[in-house]
Amino acid sequence: MEKAEFERRLKINLHKYVMTYDNFNDFLVEFIEQAGGYLNATPIGQYCKETGLSYPGVIKCRPWRIILGNRYVTDNG
Repeated sequence: MEKAEFERRLKINLHKYVMTYDNFNDFLVEFIEQAGGYLNATPIGQYCKETGLSYPGVIKCRPWRIILGNRYVTDNG
């Protein structure tokens, strides 16, 4: 199965799960935490403290994304 098809099925199955079960919050929190671990998602401020880099330097030179309204460095390479 190619990557695009796998991703499409994963999204569909996640949607079905959420629509089927009433109490899915715990599962979604675990899912998000696991995905964040794979991304190595770190808030930019924390990343700056851990690496000794400046905030503007991280914004310009590191991969980051806005996730749930907050900026996270996704430096998992």
